[in-house]
Amino acid sequence: MMRKASLLLAGAAMGALATVAVSQPRAILGMSANAAGSDTYRQINLFGDIFERVRSDYVEKPDDAKLIEAAINGMLTSLDPHSSFMDARNFRDMQVQTRGEFGGLGIEVTQEDGAIKVVAPIDDTPASKAGILSNDVITHIDNEPIQGLTLQQAVEKMRGPVGSSITIRVTRPGSAAPRDIPITRDRIVIRAVRHQIIGEDVGYIRITQFNEQTTDSLRRALEEIRNKVPADKLRGYVIDLRNNPGGLLDQSISVSDAFLERGEIVSTRGRNAEETQRWNARSGDLTGGKPVIVLINGGSASASEIVAGALQDHKRATVLGTRSFGKGSVQTIIPLGSQGALRLTTARYYTPSGRSIQARGIDPDIVSEQPLPEELRARAAEAQAQNRGEAGLRGHLRNPNQDNNDERSASSGYVPREQKDDVQLNLALDLLRGVKTDPKFPPGARSAAAPATPSMQAPSAAPAEPVTPAPAAPATPAPANPQ
Repeated sequence: MMRKASLLLAGAAMGALATVAVSQPRAILGMSANAAGSDTYRQINLFGDIFERVRSDYVEKPDDAKLIEAAINGMLTSLDPHSSFMDARNFRDMQVQTRGEFGGLGIEVTQEDGAIKVVAPIDDTPASKAGILSNDVITHIDNEPIQGLTLQQAVEKMRGPVGSSITIRVTRPGSAAPRDIPITRDRIVIRAVRHQIIGEDVGYIRITQFNEQTTDSLRRALEEIRNKVPADKLRGYVIDLRNNPGGLLDQSISVSDAFLERGEIVSTRGRNAEETQRWNARSGDLTGGKPVIVLINGGSASASEIVAGALQDHKRATVLGTRSFGKGSVQTIIPLGSQGALRLTTARYYTPSGRSIQARGIDPDIVSEQPLPEELRARAAEAQAQNRGEAGLRGHLRNPNQDNNDERSASSGYVPREQKDDVQLNLALDLLRGVKTDPKFPPGARSAAAPATPSMQAPSAAPAEPVTPAPAAPATPAPANPQ
């Protein structure tokens, strides 16, 4: 008997709507396996003994359900930062969030060493307008400390009725004193894709996250730009993935496919070789082969890194900015009936050339550092030390292709509000217009070799079926959870 599940790429970040089959546990065969199983059952009996002693002798009467949930979460969080248990309420919230509309503040958060850390504020949300920045560490909510809370518990405290107020205290790398930031909760409608024409000759497309709406919105954006700018005047496109914490696997594949004619987009590899899957691009570059520059920074995670890695490996785009977050694992969402769902890390993903970016990130072809504002510049070294990306998360998976010494920190996630101050965007515009040159732009014609093993075609923009019981997850860099 098979159960439905969904793949998650979050951040970061969020879940994948592509459904997969999860088989029942394998039978234990052989004497050594039986011995191991016997030892496991003895440990389970030990847990039962401790559970009963806590129930009967703890100084206050505990809640049995909370005890069991805490034990389950303890087991899962000991595996890696992205595996967790979601109760029914959180599972329902996740289903709403992946559709791109929910109530809250509008920030993506993760947990690092017990602290709740902002991966990125979502554009045009209360958190973004209030001045919340990437890498802010949330220490208090309404004057109550949140140290010791799980990520889900902290998330629940940040949610509330639309129009209600909340005060978040943050510590910020580069700033000595903590800040109290009042925010009014609002209905968060995430516009996954925003676009504009800059200077009548460059199409600018910002992808804020990969939810169910992303690929369709991207197609509309490309069509509108083509309709407004004649082909002979359109110099190319800037695809801005900065501070994009990730999202749905199938959306990252179909977004990559929009710029490719052929070749592998991404592969996922689980514990066993037979679990390997590959996705190939379908013919049809929606940009008509126009030059493409992809912007990334330390807040670009998971699904964003799949897109950047695929276009970089195929020499289809020049990647510009600073090193990305470095989340190279895939989570599977397994529904547990009325009890909620299990989010379990089941695979690593690899770029077309076979790179794992786990705890390393995507290195841009052209490095362009964004200058920090004065209030952050004073303690820039501390800011960099605290922004370690996936490599800084306790219990993170190691990169299978590298020694531990080769793990790399993520870069700054700062992006200025005004285009005139945006060094990275302005460099991309100058390259597209020929005002400046760089040997890495345009990229060479050589693309990553397609694998010899059987491949799967890239999915269409819409999932094969609406995953009712098994949706995407909020970004939990994975990095992260949207609030």
